[in-house]
Amino acid sequence: MTTMEIIRRTRTARTDLHTLTAEDKNRLLLSMAESLRRHTMDILRANALDVEAARGKISDVMLDRLRLDEGRIAAMADGICAVAQLPDHTGRILSETKHPNGMIIYKKQVPLGLVAIIYESRPNVTSDAAAIKSGNVCVLRSGREAIGSARAITAALKEGISAVGGNPDILNILEDTSHDSARQLMQAKGLVDLLIPRGGAGLIRACVENA
Repeated sequence: MTTMEIIRRTRTARTDLHTLTAEDKNRLLLSMAESLRRHTMDILRANALDVEAARGKISDVMLDRLRLDEGRIAAMADGICAVAQLPDHTGRILSETKHPNGMIIYKKQVPLGLVAIIYESRPNVTSDAAAIKSGNVCVLRSGREAIGSARAITAALKEGISAVGGNPDILNILEDTSHDSARQLMQAKGLVDLLIPRGGAGLIRACVENA
């Protein structure tokens, strides 16, 4: 699929996520965490290829951020489980005013919609971003160094969503890691409701200049 097709497909899935109760979302999250643990070896194999391809091309610090092991994947799964334990604030009334004529005006907490996240060589960001307790669907755009790992993680998470009857399109990752895919994501006006850059000054500057 093209970048724009993935974005539109994810946005369409908002309705399926917005109708879920807190219990439904918790069930999704716990299934995602379990699927992540179950696919640990698949993720490690993909990560080993990413690390080998990046060796000598990025700094040792960035290489360490890229590298996964069983402990890091377990921590990613534990992080998703921790989100499941948090209260669900979707639909919470923040303030309410009652007028003499009987009209009631209130401020209600609702999901933003589609959140897009552009990140570089930290594959664990993939699972951090995918914790859908807030009710937002998510499009991920990984850096090229981590794309194999990010795809393997995303595939595991989507399998976990499907396993309990959820729509796997509430979470998608762009297949294209070129600058053009990032630019399309930054300029998807009317489709992307919030864009989050997770990276260095260059990425943040590109988002400011292009979004």
